[in-house]
Parts: sequence; structure tokens; C-alpha cells
Amino acid sequence: MFASWGRETPKPFTQADIARILTALDSGEYGRILRAKGIVNGENGAWIEFDYVPEEHDIRTGHPDYTGRLCVIGAELDEHKLAELFGL
Repeated sequence: MFASWGRETPKPFTQADIARILTALDSGEYGRILRAKGIVNGENGAWIEFDYVPEEHDIRTGHPDYTGRLCVIGAELDEHKLAELFGL
């Protein structure tokens, strides 16, 4: 059974933050993650978009939005640990 976890957040991130988070999702500690994606506020008014599938991460500069959005899809998701991982 698949589940999804998502949040909206104004919290700013760096590309290094997102890279660290996506790498952590590969550990299995947060559930069996099949996909994650989002757009978050970056530094100096830039926005960061990201896509994740197991062991494959894509991080790029994105287009502005009104708030950051995160979505994680998988099975046996540990929502509390995911919120901690993203610092929410």
C-alpha cells in the first residue's frame, strides 16, 4: 500500500541541504521511498526544484512560487522522521 507525505513550507533551503536530504532518503530509514519531488525557497531569492527516485537525484534552479512544496511517495513512510529530516 502506497502512501504520500506532503507539506507546504516557507523555510529556505540550500542546494547542499536538499542533496543531503535526498541522499538520506536512500537509507531506508524513512520508509520505502519510491518518489519525492518539490520546490523550495533557496538563497538570495532563488528557488530550488528537486526530483528523487531511489539512488537518482536531480536538483536544479526553479521558477518562483508562493511557498515551498514537498511530496514524498512510498510505503511504510515514517512521517515524523520525514518532517524532522526536512526540518519542519
